[in-house]
Amino acid sequence: MNLRQLPNLISLLRILLVVPVVWSLLEGAYTTALILFLIAGLSDGLDGYLARRYQWITRLGGFLDPLGDKLLMVCGYLTLGWIGALPPWLVATVIARDVIIIFGTLAYRWLIANVTAQPLLISKLNTGLQIGLVLLVILSLAGWLDLPVLINGLIYLVFVTTIMSGVSYMTLWGYRAWQQWPTRRRRT
Repeated sequence: MNLRQLPNLISLLRILLVVPVVWSLLEGAYTTALILFLIAGLSDGLDGYLARRYQWITRLGGFLDPLGDKLLMVCGYLTLGWIGALPPWLVATVIARDVIIIFGTLAYRWLIANVTAQPLLISKLNTGLQIGLVLLVILSLAGWLDLPVLINGLIYLVFVTTIMSGVSYMTLWGYRAWQQWPTRRRRT
């Protein structure tokens, strides 16, 4: 192995940490889940830093990094919803947004052109709030924090930013598809 693959290995570690995080939450081992979730979060920052700093950017890393992030968040939300720590309507909204974006991206790529998406500012805000909510909920479950008003407020903030992010992506990429569709049809 050469050092260029180090960010990919770190991303793979994050993917592998999803199972123990979920298992710990299901078993009520909230402190363990918190530690594993924090390690996974720190690994995301580390692999990104290494890839950018040393130009160790690879196609595999471009796939593994977002996959690790999405798996951790989706499984975290599903598990916290399953154990009753997050409301089902929020979990459904977060998952639905991701599913719509994934299928929209695939449809755009298949029907129009390759996709080189940059995250929107609202999406970055939404992701930060989603991560913050998971951390606060796990901290609360572990007994390290008791701020139900903050958590409830964050639940609604995550809901609103999730909707705004989803609508923003659909509007932007719908408009791009509309602009490029006649060009694409003429080429075939």
